[in-house]
Amino acid sequence: MPERIDPWGSSVYENYERLIKEFGISPMSELVDMLPRTHRFFTRGIIFGHRGFEVILGAIKKREEFVVLTGFSPSGSVHFGHKMTFEQIAYYQSLGADAIITIADLEALAARGMPLSKGYEIGINEYVKAAIALGLDPERTEFYFQSKRKDILDMAIYFATKVKLGEMASIYGFEESTSVGHVMVPLIQAGDILHVQWRRYKPRPTIVPVGVDQDPHIRLSRDLVNRSRVLNVRKFEDGVMVTLSDRSMKELLKKVEKVLREYGYSDLDVNIPYGVIKVYGVNGEDEYIIEKVITNIERPVNDFALFKPSATYHRLMRGLTGSKMSSSKPETAIFLTDEIEEAKKKVFRAVTGGRVTAEEQRKYGGNPDVCPVYELYAYHLVEDDTELLRIREECLKGERLCGHCKREAAELLESLLKDIREKMSMIDEKVIKEVVRYD
Repeated sequence: MPERIDPWGSSVYENYERLIKEFGISPMSELVDMLPRTHRFFTRGIIFGHRGFEVILGAIKKREEFVVLTGFSPSGSVHFGHKMTFEQIAYYQSLGADAIITIADLEALAARGMPLSKGYEIGINEYVKAAIALGLDPERTEFYFQSKRKDILDMAIYFATKVKLGEMASIYGFEESTSVGHVMVPLIQAGDILHVQWRRYKPRPTIVPVGVDQDPHIRLSRDLVNRSRVLNVRKFEDGVMVTLSDRSMKELLKKVEKVLREYGYSDLDVNIPYGVIKVYGVNGEDEYIIEKVITNIERPVNDFALFKPSATYHRLMRGLTGSKMSSSKPETAIFLTDEIEEAKKKVFRAVTGGRVTAEEQRKYGGNPDVCPVYELYAYHLVEDDTELLRIREECLKGERLCGHCKREAAELLESLLKDIREKMSMIDEKVIKEVVRYD
């Protein structure tokens, strides 16, 4: 297990329970039953963890405004790992969210050397079209390019004053040979995540669905909000406490107490001189209300009074070669633009969790938990949980051989890709103009 999570690395993560313990990620299983309706990614444990999802649950339950924000580096074509994220965006839209999606062309330039013109071409022709084809509502979806949006660059410069170079090195592993442009990328990412509550937008809960490899960006963004606000909320054993970092602004804390009591919170331990209000016996919905109260009270005197961003973390699909799936390594992934026959060949060439011989497979069974082909079924090809369980049990018992399993997967994949490609072909310039912003 690596000492740090690397957003740009090639590590294949195996022990997600250990990630939860070592990096303070909260298990998603505790909250799934509170959702008004679920998605197979939740019920199958593919989305395994979160930070601050209680706030999103509160907004959903009260049917109040929230936004889903994520981004894609246009360093290569859209693959099935990206498809997972688009599906999650569509799911949150179905629960009332607006969607804002960044094409991270500055990150692709700084971290991958991708020219901005190439990033623009890939972003428009692949990512925007794929998003709409995969179910996003154009009327509630906004794409933008990092290089075109001044707000995120302004935020990045401001946040650069809140963090030290040594801290960035500790989080991301930057070295003396790392370019300054690459060092700036996480701060631009924080600008992406947080600007949807700033200037042209109003403060609102924000959910960022990402693979676990992006957790450093989430932690940094949440920390930057804490450092930029005067009022903050943090949990303790019996509830949450509101703290005031600037004792000269005690009037803000007095307003918080007044509004909390108006909301019906009576079990409070208030210490204005020390800048603390403890709120006892709160649940997820309460955390949303308290975040909303302090943000609304502080915002008139602080433009950076924002909701801390929430995040969900999904397991990373294994590449077909067994390594990490990557846009820059075509052999590792199924791309939405792959020719059908080429995509099927990739399935047939994929490594599996099977035994060396058919005889051993029948005798000892396979291991679906390390099999990229089984993951295709679990993540993308099979909607019905009972059917997926049947496939899994047949593999474990040795009743399913890898050749047969790959043929079935290839047939399902062909049908899925044809459907997606047909929908992508129907997206014209008018739709693209509706969803892409250039400011």
